[in-house]
Amino acid sequence: MNRLVYLAYIILAVLVVSCASNPYSKTNRYYKKRSKDFAKELTEFSPKKDKKTDSLNYGEYAVGTTNFNLRKPNYVVIHHTAQDSVEQTLKTFTLPRAQVSAHYVISREGDIYHMLNDYFRGWHGGVGMWGNNTDLNSSSIGIELDNNGSEEFTEAQINSLMDVLEQLKKKYNIPAKNFIGHSDIAPSRKVDPNANFPWKRLAEEGYGLWYDEAEVAKLKMDHEFYGQFPEGFELQPDRYALPFLEKYMFPQVVPASFDHCMALKIIGYDVSDLDSAIKAFKLHFIQEDMDNPYLSEDQTKVLYDLYQKYL
Repeated sequence: MNRLVYLAYIILAVLVVSCASNPYSKTNRYYKKRSKDFAKELTEFSPKKDKKTDSLNYGEYAVGTTNFNLRKPNYVVIHHTAQDSVEQTLKTFTLPRAQVSAHYVISREGDIYHMLNDYFRGWHGGVGMWGNNTDLNSSSIGIELDNNGSEEFTEAQINSLMDVLEQLKKKYNIPAKNFIGHSDIAPSRKVDPNANFPWKRLAEEGYGLWYDEAEVAKLKMDHEFYGQFPEGFELQPDRYALPFLEKYMFPQVVPASFDHCMALKIIGYDVSDLDSAIKAFKLHFIQEDMDNPYLSEDQTKVLYDLYQKYL
């Protein structure tokens, strides 16, 4: 008997220690309860007909289709936490009054916290727009990187991010161009992830698009091209070698009619505040000169190359 009591104490102690080792045991229980509540809602498809209370003219009996599956996310939105530690972020995301969350949080050390099932709607995007989509929370997965907003992202952190992105892209068949940043969808409000984020590296792995640097180097502005012809020049093909014709007659030219506002809109930016859209574009693709709401000729060439990729 004493042995059984002793064993019971050991089991109890193990359970207590196990619970105490996770400081989020209480919020985890809340998560599970809320998930069960949602699961119960999802099983309902056609209520029992009640002519006295129903305003809808339901059929005689309930009929549930056999052909359906879960809705899938189609975007990934990347953030930086703008907080001092991953512990601070985890606490924030488990406080009901904070009203903010993300599906994944990745620490500086590369630890991955999967805080919300991918099929649930996280509260990470807020008011924003990408293309015609004005509710990114409903169609995206939010990933927060532990970063105060100005520091470099660690190699361990980016490696873990790549691992998460690889799984998400395969599982949900997310298009490469739909891996974006918080500042892309909310250019007038947000500046994350910061200019240290390696968008080019991600694009090389298929997560986001990037411009072709070699092609951009060949591009000429309209005035650059026409300004190269000598005064009084008249084309006489029999007098000129093919290299001359390739250089002057068939260059890659940014046309004078190129509309940078329309190009930004086609990429996905909300251009209702054009200055903010330009700054957000620079933050993602130029990663310098972000406070200047104007595009230099070199930056315009980058935009022109990307615009053609997004068409």
